[in-house]
Amino acid sequence: MTQNRTPLRYPGGKQKLTPFVVEVLRANGLEGGHYVEPYAGGAGVAMELLIDGCVEHVHLNDSSYHIYSFWNSLLTQPDEFCNRISRSLLNVDEWRNHREVLRHPEQHSEFDVGFATFYLNRSNRSGVLTGGVIGGLNQSGKWKIDARFPRNELIRRIELISSFRDSITVCNLDAEEFFATYVPILPEETLVYCDPPYFEKASRLYLNHYAPEDHERIADTIQELENVKWIVSYDGVDKILSYYAQRRKFLYELQYNASRAYKGSEVFIFSDDLVIPRSSALPFISSALKANTRTLHVNALAA
Repeated sequence: MTQNRTPLRYPGGKQKLTPFVVEVLRANGLEGGHYVEPYAGGAGVAMELLIDGCVEHVHLNDSSYHIYSFWNSLLTQPDEFCNRISRSLLNVDEWRNHREVLRHPEQHSEFDVGFATFYLNRSNRSGVLTGGVIGGLNQSGKWKIDARFPRNELIRRIELISSFRDSITVCNLDAEEFFATYVPILPEETLVYCDPPYFEKASRLYLNHYAPEDHERIADTIQELENVKWIVSYDGVDKILSYYAQRRKFLYELQYNASRAYKGSEVFIFSDDLVIPRSSALPFISSALKANTRTLHVNALAA
């Protein structure tokens, strides 16, 4: 599980956590079941789990119409999506055209919005849709607009994912509505992994982000879920820790690299009925789980 499966570059992408999620599935008897991401984004973990046969079906939800349009267009029109990748120009004029599509999605087809989302994700700094083009508008930087746009590899990923289209459900619901109406009707053998927008710095990373009161309300909603096994990941700030004060959790330090590098901490939080594997494929998680405290602290570096 070392190869990128998702076509998107996503701030805070969690694909490297896939080995840990696999162990969670095994420890809870959820292998071959369903896997859910209410904040899908790049869906890196979901694609790994599905393609490697660890789960039978994945459910992707994102309240962002742009992200939803990308995933739905990829699954419903994969041939056209790949053709568009093949013939797209990689220059600033083309970038500007796609930027205008994202600025006025109501004036364009869902497919065009989905492809414009993909194009800017691959050609912007750190994949941030508002982050500006790689190399700058005058293309004088060390890296140019095509630095993260390997056409053949991206086409390969999209063709592979589209071959699993019958095992992927995509929704465009507000997260609270998704938790209230969709999650409760999923099979018993289901794991929900929630990766909401970060509490801090989210406004420069995502088109959609929460105010503090939204984070608190979502925390209440998640913790009120019944008969659902879930994991939540967040930036490890005091407010988030207080919202989940009664849940098992561990903190670890990492270095983000979105537009510019900065250090921070992240927290993983677990539902009460989730069995946490004691032997983990990820060394920093394995070390944390040897502790007996309710909140675990451990150092790690995210490459």
